[in-house]
Amino acid sequence: MFAKVFIRKEIVPLTLAKFTSIYFIFVGILIAIVAFLPFIFPSQQLFVKNFWVLFGFMVGITYIAYMLVDIGIKRDPEVGVMAIMGSIAVKMIFCMAFVLVYSIKAKGQGLLFALNFFSVYLLFTAFEIYCLLRNLRHQNLK
Repeated sequence: MFAKVFIRKEIVPLTLAKFTSIYFIFVGILIAIVAFLPFIFPSQQLFVKNFWVLFGFMVGITYIAYMLVDIGIKRDPEVGVMAIMGSIAVKMIFCMAFVLVYSIKAKGQGLLFALNFFSVYLLFTAFEIYCLLRNLRHQNLK
């Protein structure tokens, strides 16, 4: 009985309020890392000129994508995977449009922008998919 309590974890689905609080903690940690990195590497240019615009865009688009999936899963849980795939596709299209507009407006530093963009994109996408899979795992246990 004692071992059963500690081995079996109760998987609680993420409500939108709980996701929002965890998301803001994640964003705060990323902001702290980005603010601290120039002090570690003072001689290197690690970020593009308008990095915070890129970061803010990714924060917003990831939150909107998660909200849309959350609404889709709550409306019809059987099509939850399709809602996830749709939100990832929409997020990718908006991100590609952002890259196009940014690359037209800002000339130069293409490699640095690509590294900044893909690192931020992958971090936010991995966090979003982890949270979405946590919700889908809860539905499989029902």
